Amino acid sequence: MSNIEPRDAQVSKLFVVIGCLFVTCLLVSNIIAGKLITVFGLVLPAAVLLFPLNYIFGDVLTEVYGFAKTRLIIWTGFVCNILMALVFMATIALPFPSFWEGQGAYAVVLGMTPRIVFASLVAYFIGEWSNSAVLSRMKLITKGRWLWTRTIGSTVVGQGLDTVIFITITFWGTVTGQVLVQMIIAQYLWKVIYEVIITPFTYIVVNWIKRKEGVDTFDHGVSYNPFRLDV
Repeated sequence: MSNIEPRDAQVSKLFVVIGCLFVTCLLVSNIIAGKLITVFGLVLPAAVLLFPLNYIFGDVLTEVYGFAKTRLIIWTGFVCNILMALVFMATIALPFPSFWEGQGAYAVVLGMTPRIVFASLVAYFIGEWSNSAVLSRMKLITKGRWLWTRTIGSTVVGQGLDTVIFITITFWGTVTGQVLVQMIIAQYLWKVIYEVIITPFTYIVVNWIKRKEGVDTFDHGVSYNPFRLDV
C-alpha cells in the first residue's frame, strides 16, 4: 500500500462528517446505556449495540487521517460527553410545575449519577486513546498491510481497557466479584466479536475514503501524548 501524505493541514468535509458520527454514537450510547437488553440469554446494556461503532469510527479516522487528528476528535467527544451530563443533571434538578407528570420518567432515563459519569469519562478516554495509539503503531509495524490485524488488535486492547474500567468503577461494591467478572467478560466478548463481524465493511469504508481523500497517513515521528492537541 502506498504511503500517501495529506495534501495540507486542513481537515476535509469527510473528516468532519466522520468525526460528527463518532461523537453522536458516543452521546447516544451513553443515553441508552440505562436500558437493559438480553442477547442470547446475556443481560447487556443497550449501548453495546451502538458503542462499538465508536471504536470502528476511531479506527477509520486513525487509519486514514492519523493519530494526531483522531486525538482531536477523541477530545471533542470527551468534552461533549461532559457537557451532556452536566445539562442532564441541571435539567433534572431544576424546579418543575405541579402539572408536569414526566419528571420521574425523565429522571430515570436521563439521570446520571456522578459515579457513572466518572466511570464513562475515564473508560472512554483511556480506551479510545489506547485504541488509536495501538492502531497507529501497528500500521507502522505492518507497513500498511493487513488492516484487519490493526482494527481487531486495537479493539482487543481499547475495548478491553474500556470495559474493565467502566464496569469496575460503576459496579464495584454493588455486585459480587463473580458477577462483576461475568459482566466484564460478556461485554468484552460481544464488543470484540462485533468488530470482527464488521471488519469487511471497515475495509470497504477505509479503502473508499483513502481513494476519495487521496490520504493514507503513516504516523512517523508522531507524539502519542494524549494532551497535545496539534494536528
